[in-house]
Amino acid sequence: MSRSSKSFWAFVVGAAAGAALGILYAPDKGENTRGRLYFQLNKYRDQLKQLINDIVDGKEIPETLAKSEGKKVVQDTKLKAERLLEDVEKMMSQIKAK
Repeated sequence: MSRSSKSFWAFVVGAAAGAALGILYAPDKGENTRGRLYFQLNKYRDQLKQLINDIVDGKEIPETLAKSEGKKVVQDTKLKAERLLEDVEKMMSQIKAK
């Protein structure tokens, strides 16, 4: 994975973690906080699903070394996005249960 790709994912994960921690430590009622967190996680889940669909439905280009390496990066990104999606859905179900 390239350096810029790693930096991008580090930024995305850091931003999500920062947003979640910011919401959890906000001085508001737990019910309101859980509602906002559920809303944000639902929005991120939809964005991740769209990202996965965009990656899978990519344009066809001639087979080259760059394309084969790109496929590896896409597969790796897809797996990571799916794992992140599963984590988001677990968190949403935990929040909804409370």
